[in-house]
Amino acid sequence: MTPAPLASRLRVPSGPLFFPVTAFGPDDSVDLDAFRAHVRGGVEAGAAAVFACCGTGEFHALTPEEFQECVAAAVEEAAGRVPVVAGAGYGTALAVRYARLAEEAGADGLLAMPPYLVVAGQEGLIRHYTELAAATSLDVIVYQRDNAVLTPETVVALARAEGVIGFKDGLGDMDLMQRTVSAVRGEVPGDFLYFNGLPTAELTGLAYRGIGVRLYSSAVFCFAPDIALAFHRAFNAGTADGDATVNHLLDGFYRPFVELRALGRGYAVSLVKAGVRLGGLDVGPVRPPLHEPAAEHVKRLAELVERGRKLLGSAHPGAGA
Repeated sequence: MTPAPLASRLRVPSGPLFFPVTAFGPDDSVDLDAFRAHVRGGVEAGAAAVFACCGTGEFHALTPEEFQECVAAAVEEAAGRVPVVAGAGYGTALAVRYARLAEEAGADGLLAMPPYLVVAGQEGLIRHYTELAAATSLDVIVYQRDNAVLTPETVVALARAEGVIGFKDGLGDMDLMQRTVSAVRGEVPGDFLYFNGLPTAELTGLAYRGIGVRLYSSAVFCFAPDIALAFHRAFNAGTADGDATVNHLLDGFYRPFVELRALGRGYAVSLVKAGVRLGGLDVGPVRPPLHEPAAEHVKRLAELVERGRKLLGSAHPGAGA
């Protein structure tokens, strides 16, 4: 049986979108066994998709060979139960190389990370993403953040391009995002996908939902899948009771977590990885230039996860741990 197109599989997800960390061993090599356990645990816990070797997975720190090994391992562990989307980035030539490695590894799609270093004009960004989309048969989601900020007109052009199925926003400019959604809706037939890609996207979920963006990445799912799943169910219920649960978790867990995450540069990755280790799975440290969170901050994270689970009315270990 041929799997449904990626856009169809992502449009109404059954659970959070899972961005696994990449595991490293004591010698700093990729620990594929630990990575497999992490991915397998996330899928079994209820992830709707696996986004392998993306931002949380330290795409920037992986060699092409390591990248392909990890994507292939994620594909094997997902075993067709959920789609696997792989990161691709840097300049156009390298992004195309990573895209082809991901295709060879069996990925279902690509998350196009921002180009490396340069602040390009809109014409160059359109060419970059369209060439990337044309390089393989994989569907592409364009990731806006940092040095890749797109105008509504550029997103319209990309939405018309063959192979580009979605747009992930990591900028957080709600005025720009609303104008983008409106422009694409008025110019491009069909259902283009939008994702809230801010760090700890749950915190801004209600604001994005207000402009029709319900899909979001969940780093919390890496280390506290039970909390992330409870939030996801309540968020998608769209009821008064559901929103009351959302606000309960925002006030008691997500807002304090975001405030803790803000205490260190790179904590959007390193603190998440520390959370996975707290759950019992040794995924190793982050690679430079990222650094490990302070011991006091890791202790506070453990306390915060415990508090979050009490908010759910039960405490049990997270999946993949």
